[in-house]
Amino acid sequence: MQIAGVDDAGRGPIIGPLVIAGVLLDEKDLPRLMDLGVKDSKRLSPRRREELAAEIRELALKHHVAMLSPTEIDRVVETGKKLHKLNRLEAQTMAKVITILKPDVAYVDASDVLADRFKQHIAENLTFKVQIISEHKADAKYPIVSAASIIAKVERDRALSALQEKYGNMGCGYATDPKTIKFLEKWIRKFGSYPDFVRKSWKPAKRLKREAEAEQTKLS
Repeated sequence: MQIAGVDDAGRGPIIGPLVIAGVLLDEKDLPRLMDLGVKDSKRLSPRRREELAAEIRELALKHHVAMLSPTEIDRVVETGKKLHKLNRLEAQTMAKVITILKPDVAYVDASDVLADRFKQHIAENLTFKVQIISEHKADAKYPIVSAASIIAKVERDRALSALQEKYGNMGCGYATDPKTIKFLEKWIRKFGSYPDFVRKSWKPAKRLKREAEAEQTKLS
């Protein structure tokens, strides 16, 4: 039997992509993930995640990474309730990853507050029979999902690092990071609009833009 794990990284940031990764293993190889020390990516250092990601790719029958750009995210969340729309977009993308991996069983970390509803949204986008196990905190419960979370986080970090190299220090990309907010404030004041790597539909981004526009109005 072939088992897949699917998880995301970068759901909440204001900068950079939302990354969804899937890993496919033969059931008999699942214990090897524990031997490697695979665990929830948030509990690992960046260096250890990089090391494990390489080992997971080598062990896996197949893996796949899908990236949702800020533009894609903005497009769906601006047309309706943000959280609901983002959940549906994630479910659709996880379904695409599962379709590529073709597992017998897929464990997914549920993004929806209702794990069964998230499972249904994934199933609606599949054209073949697969058992879906959708649970909250699946990345902490199942090593196969932990493996997917590691690859997703590594790819998200690489994407952010590439942006940092090109555009300068922007912090971790979350609105809770003062460096991220400072970067956005400077950008919006200089250019008047955000680049395509910023999620313009996020409330902090909208607020900063309004403040910059109000400041400009006072000066003119």
